[in-house]
Amino acid sequence: MKVLANDGISKSGIIALEDAGFEVITTKVAQEQVANYINTNDVAVLLVRSATKVRKDIIDTCPGLKIIGRGGVGMDNIDVEYAREKGIHVINTPASSSDSVAELVFAHLFSGVRFLYDSNRQMPLEGDSNFEALKKAYANGIELRGKTLGIIGFGRIGRSVARVALGLGMKVIASDKFVGEAAIRVDFYNGQFINVDIVTEPLEDLFKHADFITLHVPAQDGGYVIGKPEFEIMKDGVGIVNASRGGVIDEVALIDALDSGKVAFAGLDVFEEEPTPAVQVLMHPKVSLTPHIGAATLEAQDRIGTELAEQISSLLKSEK
Repeated sequence: MKVLANDGISKSGIIALEDAGFEVITTKVAQEQVANYINTNDVAVLLVRSATKVRKDIIDTCPGLKIIGRGGVGMDNIDVEYAREKGIHVINTPASSSDSVAELVFAHLFSGVRFLYDSNRQMPLEGDSNFEALKKAYANGIELRGKTLGIIGFGRIGRSVARVALGLGMKVIASDKFVGEAAIRVDFYNGQFINVDIVTEPLEDLFKHADFITLHVPAQDGGYVIGKPEFEIMKDGVGIVNASRGGVIDEVALIDALDSGKVAFAGLDVFEEEPTPAVQVLMHPKVSLTPHIGAATLEAQDRIGTELAEQISSLLKSEK
């Protein structure tokens, strides 16, 4: 049985699938050729990340497709319900990349509070000629310890972010439509751990009290999670990080808030107009930027590959 990993898969995932008797194809097929390739090569399993879109056209024209797998959490690039109505299994790996995304959130937070997003741009240009002025410009950093982190979306990734924040000595508050409270277990290298119970609160309260805000919500059907009205009730000098989905923050309102000083800095891994982000966002001096790499660590990709392999093997064996 053939598996097309169109957006790639880790070596460990390939090995696990081959050990289970599958033929793994890692040829990158152009979006408009995916359906034809699946049918011509008798592919039963299509694995994607965020690049390949699996819409009704592919689902309708590929009757031999048994499983669609998404390496990662969000499945907004797949018509999930339609596929399931057609009898196709749709799977993802929600737990595999949580820690990787959480660490990227803190990479952006540390970059923000110590001005790394700007100093890394200016030092190559002026470091040898204007060192003392740059030193003065970046001398007013702040520490994360003791500050309040507001987490919007308290699922697996949001809880991983909470664990890191608690380990740093931050106060954590959270808001989630579907989660009332959660026990966060913070593990240490020597086997010790602590449990911290966090009760979620209304978004408006989070906006008022958080020193930093990070979003971990799915793509929105309509409207923004954070727009001009939300920025207005936040603390002055708040820091914002979005490593979830583009379109949950109104980027026009964000730029205005950065320009006015309402928002001190933003860390963005995802963008409204991805994969061609707005130039105003890319060029803004107060934005820390990464190109949608939240889950792109070697460890996460290994976990994603092996977890997909396990799910595929289990599903197809159960059908025999």
